[in-house]
Amino acid sequence: MAEPVKKVVLAYSGGLDTSVILRWLQETYRCQVVTFTADLGQGEELEPARRKAEQLGAAQIFVDDLREEFVRDFVFPMFRANALYEGAYLLGTSIARPLIAKRQIEIAREVGADAVAHGATGKGNDQVRFELGYYALAPEIKVIAPWREWDLTSRTRLLDYAERHQIPIARDKRGEPPFSVDANLLHISAEGKVLEDPWSEPEEYVFSRTVAPEAAPDRPEYVEIEFARGDAVAVDGERLSPAALLTRLNELGGRHGIGRLDLVENRFVGMKSRGVYETPGGTILLAAHRGIESLTLDRGAAHLKDELMPRYAELIYNGFWFSPEREMLQALTDKSQEQVEGVVRLKLYKGSVRLAGRKSPKSLYSLAHVTFEEDVVYDQRDAEGFIKLNALRLRLAARRSR
Repeated sequence: MAEPVKKVVLAYSGGLDTSVILRWLQETYRCQVVTFTADLGQGEELEPARRKAEQLGAAQIFVDDLREEFVRDFVFPMFRANALYEGAYLLGTSIARPLIAKRQIEIAREVGADAVAHGATGKGNDQVRFELGYYALAPEIKVIAPWREWDLTSRTRLLDYAERHQIPIARDKRGEPPFSVDANLLHISAEGKVLEDPWSEPEEYVFSRTVAPEAAPDRPEYVEIEFARGDAVAVDGERLSPAALLTRLNELGGRHGIGRLDLVENRFVGMKSRGVYETPGGTILLAAHRGIESLTLDRGAAHLKDELMPRYAELIYNGFWFSPEREMLQALTDKSQEQVEGVVRLKLYKGSVRLAGRKSPKSLYSLAHVTFEEDVVYDQRDAEGFIKLNALRLRLAARRSR
């Protein structure tokens, strides 16, 4: 017998799975279901989700535009750290989950709900990310994860349940989808089905945000990105809001086939999975940010950031956005960005992003010191003592081993 629940807030996409979950919650828990659909820039019309929730008897319906908050408060802080999971993945799915969890908890408090629910399966990372977020923000909240409770363990059973309960099914859902897709303003991912064999190259139809690099324009395109305190604020001299800026970079990157990634990654739950990602704007943004940091960050600060970055990225991937250690690392990262200001020029061409120039009023680059021509600010004889002091322990060790 399910534990009594009066009202639950469901993270609702309007797709088959969460529509079945909506009805299943009503039937199993005899409770009111409030739906929450987040617009994170996934590029889909969300009004159909609202209408479907109404049709299925949702007690209240929330459809929230969170695009600016997503980029400003989640994507940009992550990019200040240059975060890459396992050296490659720009964490597009991972970084969206804490915001969804945060808004769900806010709605639960607003409507007096005693539970929240999500549609993540028991095999993946998202169940962990959602629930760690819920518990960090509302320790006493009840969490319902239908995929860990029900007996609808196959696509066929889901479809049968939907038909029995008169849940509308999109035509393309009646056949087996070739892969599963997750999208937001930062990226789009595909996994499962035709992508489960890591030896098989993804077909071109898997990609939707980028042209194939081979089909990209034969002429390169240059773009200039301006930064202030580590965040991008303008493209080609035009100041843009965070979401508008990332949208612009997505358009540029997509046109030039930039940001494709085929990755076999280690899930937090223990298994390996193969994902195909498109992150066109994020790939450009990362290259630009590292370019402006190369001018403005002190060597010690830059190297420390690079040492800590894998830990920071792993925390986000594993769902610990609201953990004290992530917040501590964020404070350190943000401190490092105080002087990260200036403009980076990039060359976009057939899947590649290359630095073409960078300048900053806060630059630490000194031509007077680094020039190969005659100078008056650096005495090359000073290097002898520097080298001998650094070599001292090596010389002592060498003598001992004779």
